Amino acid sequence: MAHIVVLGSGTGGMPAAYELKDELGSEHKITVINERDYFQFVPSNPWVGVGWRKRSDITFPIEKYLTKKGIHFIAQRCDKIDADNNKLELANGETVEYDYLLITTGPKLYFEELEGSGPDANSHSVCSVTHAEAFYEDYKKILAKGSGTIVVGAAPFASCFGPAYEFAFIVDTDLRKRKLRDKVHIKFVTSEPYIGHLGLGGVGDSKGMLESEMRNHHIQWVTNAKTTKIDAGKMFVDELEDNGEVKKQHEIDFDVAMMLPAFFGVDVVAAVKGLCNPRGFVMVDDHQCNPTYRNIYSAGVCIAIPPVEATPVPTGAPKTGYMIESMVTAAVHNIHAELEGKTPSAEGSWSALCLADMGDTGAAFLAVPQLPPRNIAWFKKGKWVHLAKIAFEKYFIRKMKKGDSEPFYEKSMLKMMGVTRLK
Repeated sequence: MAHIVVLGSGTGGMPAAYELKDELGSEHKITVINERDYFQFVPSNPWVGVGWRKRSDITFPIEKYLTKKGIHFIAQRCDKIDADNNKLELANGETVEYDYLLITTGPKLYFEELEGSGPDANSHSVCSVTHAEAFYEDYKKILAKGSGTIVVGAAPFASCFGPAYEFAFIVDTDLRKRKLRDKVHIKFVTSEPYIGHLGLGGVGDSKGMLESEMRNHHIQWVTNAKTTKIDAGKMFVDELEDNGEVKKQHEIDFDVAMMLPAFFGVDVVAAVKGLCNPRGFVMVDDHQCNPTYRNIYSAGVCIAIPPVEATPVPTGAPKTGYMIESMVTAAVHNIHAELEGKTPSAEGSWSALCLADMGDTGAAFLAVPQLPPRNIAWFKKGKWVHLAKIAFEKYFIRKMKKGDSEPFYEKSMLKMMGVTRLK
């Protein structure tokens, strides 16, 4: 009997555990280790930030649902990965040995890379439910005052830009519903070279469409924004030319700010020699396997992938839901193949698929492959995206509680978009 350990239990780790159980049956032992004892549906955090969702709506305890499927769960922080000896050291002093390790930790939110940023300093994020709740507390002060300025955006080295756009439009929608939009200014500050770049070099007409939407919603923006410092109520931004020279310096006053941070590898993973790139992301081959440690696989936001292109302010490439789902499936199939003495052959998709809510409408994009030129560059807007995102939230949470491992994007989302082939 082999022991497969999944480190991390988010939107990649929990489905991975279920897929491993369905693929391997009871012949092998599966253990999930996660620092927190609850699952959070991260895509819904922007709704928490304006009070449209509560913590109880998008979180649930992990152990009872994994146990139902015969999967062992340990709610502890992992303090050391001893990759040479195939064991993990946990915060409570426990040691867990493994035959295969699947790392799905997600990223470290690297607030320290931007002075004054983060919920413990002068800005917020929506990268966790706790952070979104903290934004909501400050947002309620603006609602009570009836006026103010809100800054939304992404810091240098950020790679996940979709939630920033989502949040700007969600805040706009919420303020309109409250009849306060005319009293509150929204400013968008992003490290992208242009609106709609998305870390992907744009998808279809994402630039034109998102610029038009932001004009229609009276959201001012600064692109090529090298945010250098955030003080209490003031953001310092160097706006760069395409050649990297400073075009203009901004001092932006705000009442509350939500800036998506740069990502970095989590400390315990980044500390393993030969496992990660310089920013702490796990290096994997086409089969999601680390080249140095052949019994370590990884999937999701914690893996290393190169940026789509060089930009004046550094940006990274996003790992969207479909990519994560396909990486997980590939890793599971390849671990199974190795256990049966076969050569791993499954590969994840390098296609990007995203649903972005805009409050009362939404935008969806599909980039196949992620790097241009592409076979498919599809970007559409409509109320159906807003409704699909709500449906996806409810479906995914129910799926995780049920222990269903069936791929969602491959079976449902692509079909809904009328896409049958990704090659």
